[in-house]
Amino acid sequence: MVAATTTTTITTCSSDNIQVSAQTNYSKAEYYDRASDVKAFDETKAGVKGLVDAGVTEIPRIFHHPHNNEEQQFYESSVHEGGDTQFSIPVIDLRGVSDDSFRRKEIVERVREASETWGFFQFVNHGIPTNVMEEMREGVRRFYEQDTEVKKQFYTRDPLRPVVYNSNFDLYKAPSTNWRDTFLCPVAPNTPNPQDLPEVCRDILMEYKKHVMKLGLLLFELLSEALALNPKHLNDMGCAEGLGFLCHYYPACPQPELTFGASKHGDKDFLTVLQQDHIGGLQVLYNNHWIDVPYKPGVLVVNIGDLLQLITNDRFKSSDHRVLANRIGPRISIASFFCTGMLPTTKLYGPIKELLSKENPPKYRETTVTDYVTYYNYKGLDGTSALTYFKI
Repeated sequence: MVAATTTTTITTCSSDNIQVSAQTNYSKAEYYDRASDVKAFDETKAGVKGLVDAGVTEIPRIFHHPHNNEEQQFYESSVHEGGDTQFSIPVIDLRGVSDDSFRRKEIVERVREASETWGFFQFVNHGIPTNVMEEMREGVRRFYEQDTEVKKQFYTRDPLRPVVYNSNFDLYKAPSTNWRDTFLCPVAPNTPNPQDLPEVCRDILMEYKKHVMKLGLLLFELLSEALALNPKHLNDMGCAEGLGFLCHYYPACPQPELTFGASKHGDKDFLTVLQQDHIGGLQVLYNNHWIDVPYKPGVLVVNIGDLLQLITNDRFKSSDHRVLANRIGPRISIASFFCTGMLPTTKLYGPIKELLSKENPPKYRETTVTDYVTYYNYKGLDGTSALTYFKI
């Protein structure tokens, strides 16, 4: 076997002086103290952006993603040829959804079809003003591009803090680290104290919350109708009770072929409302093909989360998706998660009884949102679905 030849060092002198060196010729058999490198990276509290600011030209080994043959084939076709173009994400126009009953039925049918097959759709005429969306992206940019010492006050791995800023929620669990930083801001059911929010994006966070919550309530109505249930069914279950913003920052990557912006995963919520920027890179796995989810101005991407797949007994699909790393950046995206996250709760969620029958028995056991999210976080983004653990 080849002896160890790779060294990765991450040292901290100051937030603006992060020294990184990496040599990439190594074999699987060599010794690699990943835990020490992960700890050193975490202790910088500067995230991936700190590495880029330090001028790194070769990414540290903790970011290298091993590809099996299938993954490598998917990756190479996506990176070198672009995502598969024979399929395209459904685009749904919400115009007239609240005042035209015929139009609403058409929209519900399209939502049903997309939820059962893709688990992903794009929405136009969704009601969130373009200037609000743009200001939200700019607010996220301002947060990440402010002085590192200012950002450090929000850096934590305590999931119950008002703002949780770090790099990779599963840094100590996942087999490989993703090339992105994130800050999480829960905004419902408990409204945050404005003084606890970052000053550079405080106002837009609260403004954006109002618009996304309104849209979410409408989407859960449409999803309920798509299940042939009362329009209020999913909202009455509390699917829109919790809302959190996951604000992602994907810096330009000098070696995008070695890593991912976000590795393959499903979302740990009921529903995700996402806005991305022009950089692109988001892909959804459909019919064994990675399909690009292109950026279009003013368009929102919505996807089914694991918890919605669970309560619909696999009727609606939480599709695997990922984000490719890119030499161009930063890429900014805001994922609005409808989920109460780690908040203590005793409310149990299992397959909706109205959807079950002798021919369609429950496929999942009941769980609280807290228990589901706890297991998901413990498992990390390892390429497998957390739903499997909850199957009967």
